[in-house]
Amino acid sequence: MKRSFLVLFLFVCLSGYAQSTINNYKYVIVPEKFTQFKGTYQDLLKSLTKGLLEDKGFTVYLENADMPSEVANNKCQALNADLLQKSGMLTTEITLLLKDCRGNVVYKSNAGKSREKDYNTAYNMALRDAFTGVSYTYSGPATEAAQPIVTATAPEKPTPVTTAVAVPVKPPVAASVTAAQPTETMISRPAGTLYAQAIANGYQLIDTTPKIVLTLLKTSAENYYIASNADANGIVLKKGEEWFFEYYKGGKLVSEKLLVKF
Repeated sequence: MKRSFLVLFLFVCLSGYAQSTINNYKYVIVPEKFTQFKGTYQDLLKSLTKGLLEDKGFTVYLENADMPSEVANNKCQALNADLLQKSGMLTTEITLLLKDCRGNVVYKSNAGKSREKDYNTAYNMALRDAFTGVSYTYSGPATEAAQPIVTATAPEKPTPVTTAVAVPVKPPVAASVTAAQPTETMISRPAGTLYAQAIANGYQLIDTTPKIVLTLLKTSAENYYIASNADANGIVLKKGEEWFFEYYKGGKLVSEKLLVKF
């Protein structure tokens, strides 16, 4: 009896420790590929994982994206996201793992579940379900600040008397700085207003031609849709009062602003 109580006590303590330590991390890195999933669904899972982590308050970067120096020079400043999959006859399960730079699991979510047969829908719903238990508020150390420079004070010398001469001040010449390329390309779709027509599992967005521009499939989350057309597969989501179509093209995340009337 005492041994069982001790095991239970240690489990609770360790669980509480794992939950508290994710609050010490500001950054999370999402990999280019999740090893347990087929390549067809990698872009959907990357985009969705990044968005859900950002919704929880993390600052998130894709594995090969430009990062701030404090992360690029020390990957131990960030957690690494991973997904585990367990598929059965009736359900699809996804578990979120957050690991430190040594591969230790700092946080493991409850398994998110879906009974949908279509994998796009099942992965979307199961991953969102896995995130429902994630509780995060950054409380870790502040980002690295520049250390003050201490200069030795030399003995004062007599100041020679000189005649002040006005020197014209030239405006500073802006240095040529190469800005880091953003990981997310924001563009506006030139199709104008799109009109939503209800279909069996969602909507189809049509323009004034009329032509079907996007097909949207409902998910378990409000204002999130699985989206596809002839050129791309991704998600359509609402940010504030605006709609966006997000997908990957050439390894870069593209976010298209849409004008939609439902």
